Amino acid sequence: MAGLLANFRNTIALSVLIALAMVYAYWHHAPGGDFAQAFLRLLHVFSGILWIGLLYYFNFVQIRKMPEIPAELKPAVSKYIAPEALFWFRWAALATWVFGVLLAWERGYLVPAMTLGVSEGFASPQHTLIGVGMWLATIMFLNVWGVIWPNQKRALGIVEADADTKARAARTAMLGSRVNLLLSIPMLVTMTMSQTMFG
Repeated sequence: MAGLLANFRNTIALSVLIALAMVYAYWHHAPGGDFAQAFLRLLHVFSGILWIGLLYYFNFVQIRKMPEIPAELKPAVSKYIAPEALFWFRWAALATWVFGVLLAWERGYLVPAMTLGVSEGFASPQHTLIGVGMWLATIMFLNVWGVIWPNQKRALGIVEADADTKARAARTAMLGSRVNLLLSIPMLVTMTMSQTMFG
């Protein structure tokens, strides 16, 4: 068992196989139910945990602790850890957003939510509240791809830049990440409380 758990790829593969068996059990025992919605919600939540988990890692740990790391050790973070974390961060952001939009479409509230309830004359506070969360998540997703990632590429040397440009890019990326941190908790409130309060 230790050999299995010591290998990341094998651990993930086994976890996915067990999860797929459980997904099959839900599909088999609830045929014709809301399987598509349940499966989209699973994908949305999984990718959201990965995205927001990495956002919190960057803000709660990496950004705060980088100034304390000795200069000779910083390349270990900037050349190995940060690029890998940013890979998963940006693609998890995209997946979370796509699965969220598909879930809202499948449940029939995409347009009312994205218009914050205007399209139905504010008849449903559920659509207004979840719509606020969807817009916060959309801003965060666009921020990842339009601000954070382009600036991180310069700051980490993935794209050629002089020292001043790297420093400015690092600060811009950090501030973009802090914007997402700021928006993340209100966004999570809407996502979790809407599902519980309105179903």
